[in-house]
Amino acid sequence: MSRWAAVLAGGSGTRFWPLSTSETPKQMLPLAGHDPLLVQTVKRLSGLIAPAHTLIITGARLAERTRQLLPEVPADNVLIEPRAASTGPALTWATAVASGKDPSASVLAMHADWFVGDDAAFRASAGDALDVAERHDVLVTVGVVPTRADVGYGYIIPGDPMNGGARRVARFVEKPDAGRAAELIKAGALWNSGLFAWTAARFFAETEAVAREIAPHIAGLRRGDAAGFFRDVTPIAVDVSHFERSRKVAVVAGKFSWDDVGTWGALVRVRARDADGNVVVGNVAAREAKDCVLWSDEGPVVADGVQGLVVVRANGITLVTTVERSQFLKELLETLPAHMKESK
Repeated sequence: MSRWAAVLAGGSGTRFWPLSTSETPKQMLPLAGHDPLLVQTVKRLSGLIAPAHTLIITGARLAERTRQLLPEVPADNVLIEPRAASTGPALTWATAVASGKDPSASVLAMHADWFVGDDAAFRASAGDALDVAERHDVLVTVGVVPTRADVGYGYIIPGDPMNGGARRVARFVEKPDAGRAAELIKAGALWNSGLFAWTAARFFAETEAVAREIAPHIAGLRRGDAAGFFRDVTPIAVDVSHFERSRKVAVVAGKFSWDDVGTWGALVRVRARDADGNVVVGNVAAREAKDCVLWSDEGPVVADGVQGLVVVRANGITLVTTVERSQFLKELLETLPAHMKESK
């Protein structure tokens, strides 16, 4: 039995505009440290899953840069989606590739753009998830112990205990309001991180059993017709196609700090701050500024007497918003004329 990693590394480059672009989306940016998030993700697997068994799922426009960032990963392991069809089809393809190499393969699936505060703790939890998947023949999700009532995350309600520290999943709750999130946390719910584990055999058994959008197209995929598979398959998230429908799902508690780094405002949680609570990157001067995110990729940025702002200078564009409103960046971009969205 061999163990494989499937890393989802697509994206449209809108979450961290104007620094991110369609050619350099979030995972290719050094948002949580010196290295891009994608590089951190693969390094984090060291000692658990070898680069030769690491599959990166991405789009055609990102493939070359992905290979440049990850020279240790074999070029053929960068899987280029013919079209974006969400995580269900993408992870089905990666699992088919792994099982084609080893029918007894296990797969650890994750996104390329997370922050993790303790790599060793991550590997321990990921290893536990793989152990449970292999021992109990179930799909496994890793639920992170919450640190706040975040309305941007889904939650997992654990059910009956299983051997080895895992529990059955009672149900999933998708992005509750603040009051409900607090109630869920008090009752022992976990954040749904999107870190999954399964054996290829169980994944395909559950695909046939519950993933009606994907199952009819598996035969072609197994024959190597990825283009036909992506042409015909219905886009769907693996959370929905498999985890919310299957009766063979377990959860392992992940005891590591984790953030999906979904907005500019999230950087206050994942980067070091100065004495006034500011995240400062690049050629920036701040005086009597507090709790701001100040990022310059070109030219100087000066902030004076402000609080809770996000100021980003990159690609010939300056963005000024608040930490709170940075969660609405996608909606802002939809209202802008094309010439204002395009980087210089």
